Amino acid sequence: MTIEVLAPPQFPRPQGYADGVAATGRLVMTAGHVGWDEQGQFAQGLVAQVEQALRNITAVLQEANALPQHLVRLTWYITSRDAYLAERKAIGVAYRRVIGRHYPAMAVVEVSALIESEALVEIEATAVIPEG
Repeated sequence: MTIEVLAPPQFPRPQGYADGVAATGRLVMTAGHVGWDEQGQFAQGLVAQVEQALRNITAVLQEANALPQHLVRLTWYITSRDAYLAERKAIGVAYRRVIGRHYPAMAVVEVSALIESEALVEIEATAVIPEG
């Protein structure tokens, strides 16, 4: 497996994400995960829901013998851009607690609502793990 971070020199340096990632290996794609635990109980607040959603993603990755370092893309759906920006530093701390200092390509999209009415965030992931 190889993972190459793509960083065009003319772009501003990204903080907390990669502009692009090229990878070879076995693909693992997760569904969108929200900030609830194994009993379906939602964590309270955006930061706690982000951390739980990321923990849920890492649990799925473990099923494929993948690690957070194998992530190549995350797509975040949030219900409030303002809340996300206000909590950005705390979200970064929660992210590093679960994923570490590995920053795949990411997109964050504000949506009017998520299917689960208590959800403040939903995150889907793509990982590439070694073959064999």
